[in-house]
Amino acid sequence: MALPDDPAERHRQVAGVFTDRVLGTRSWDVPSPVADWTARDVVRHLTDWFPGFLASGAGIDLPRGPSVDEDPVEAWRVHSDGVQALLDDPETPDRKLTNPHIGSLPLDTAIDRFYTADVFMHTWDLSRATGQDDGLDPDFCAQLLDGMRPIEDVLRSSGQYGPHVDVPADADVQTQMLGFIGRDPFWRKPGPNGM
Repeated sequence: MALPDDPAERHRQVAGVFTDRVLGTRSWDVPSPVADWTARDVVRHLTDWFPGFLASGAGIDLPRGPSVDEDPVEAWRVHSDGVQALLDDPETPDRKLTNPHIGSLPLDTAIDRFYTADVFMHTWDLSRATGQDDGLDPDFCAQLLDGMRPIEDVLRSSGQYGPHVDVPADADVQTQMLGFIGRDPFWRKPGPNGM
């Protein structure tokens, strides 16, 4: 089923899948496909960068739960619920987020474009790290890929994306998107002997 276009509903579904992966995680210290990150660090990234982005760009302070080191499940729940409450607020579409790199955007659009998309992409990281279902919505993969390709140089220079990983020419759209953002789509968690 395709993801909805409405920012609040899209976040509800994307964050809901990520929440399922958080709840299904049995070890938070396993390596992830992001170099030098564990499963815990995937959650840490999402709960750490976005509050500052909102505070500086829109003057909004999200509720803060426990640290990810203390309780990654509760840290994610409090954070995700706070973002959803903000998106469900009927005044949010009329508010603005202003950032020197992106200009001024409606707040719900900014959340959707920069944060919900990030949660979506990192769902694969957490899923693959923890051996859970890592399938992503193909239509949204295609939409993100189409939006990123024209600004590839800007994205790479930001340091937020790793070098492009080559994938087969006939690869499905999820594999293409993962390669574009610098993930090895064929990454597997090392076994106990490092294999």
